[in-house]
Amino acid sequence: MTAILISLALIFTQLSLLAFGGGNTILPEMQRQVVDVHHWMSAEQFGALFALAQAAPGPNLMVVPLVGWHVAGLAGVLVTSVAKFGPSSLLTAVALRLWERFKDRPWRRIVQAGLVPMTAGLVMASAVVITEASARGWSLAAITLGVAVAMLATRVHPLLMLAAGAAIGLTGLGQI
Repeated sequence: MTAILISLALIFTQLSLLAFGGGNTILPEMQRQVVDVHHWMSAEQFGALFALAQAAPGPNLMVVPLVGWHVAGLAGVLVTSVAKFGPSSLLTAVALRLWERFKDRPWRRIVQAGLVPMTAGLVMASAVVITEASARGWSLAAITLGVAVAMLATRVHPLLMLAAGAAIGLTGLGQI
């Protein structure tokens, strides 16, 4: 168990420092580590934990403690949470001080302009990983595509989409 906790600490500390542009940018690497590298869960289980985390109130990275719980129980929750949120919080505090210190420099605007497309690409990569893990079959792929179009074209609240997905799952249509 100690080896697993050390592995969790190392993985989530690295992810903490890579989470540039928001927590969802690290989902592909998180999924690769826990599913492909360490085989602690299947891609479907990871997708289910991510969906549960998104449905729960609170930060959008509630998947981190859920992964910790799945892998190592309460100790896993504690290790993954501290490893994921501690280093990035400290780095953010230092970066914010420096960012404010150099607020009048012309290079700051250039850096900001470059970070936007990079962050968008990382978020899109996360969407692809979660879609591949959860859209097993044509009916689930159709539901995923329909929800993506609805979210882009309307202002429907995401919780309504989650409720609709749950209703579809209850009917059994998602199993076709």
